[in-house]
Amino acid sequence: MTGRAGKYRNIVLVWLIWPFITLGIYHFVWYYKINREAKEFDARIDSSPMVSVLAILIGWVLIVPPFVSTFNTGKRIAQMQRAAGMQESCNPWIGLILIFVFGLHSMYYQHELNTIWAHYGDPAEGERIRLAA
Repeated sequence: MTGRAGKYRNIVLVWLIWPFITLGIYHFVWYYKINREAKEFDARIDSSPMVSVLAILIGWVLIVPPFVSTFNTGKRIAQMQRAAGMQESCNPWIGLILIFVFGLHSMYYQHELNTIWAHYGDPAEGERIRLAA
């Protein structure tokens, strides 16, 4: 089974610099992209990138959706690590808690994604890679 590689991103740029420069818009773009990467990496991962973004963008009205979406994104990253044949190191509970600590969940999740791409030798974005499981 094969999937598509995602993009290796600098965690500080993802967490602080790009959101600051774009007045917060980059965070939603990044969130869409990582959920899309999960879906393209392993077809068995259930992910709807647009629903995930809407949950964090307008889900605050109902309070719960952003937290559920962030937790589920952490689970998807853990599934990606498992599919790559790696030890699952992404903990969705840590991601959920880090929302309340300066929004560090984006830095944490991007770091975990970067470990997957490093495992494959930093392939080009969109390159076909072989899944272990």
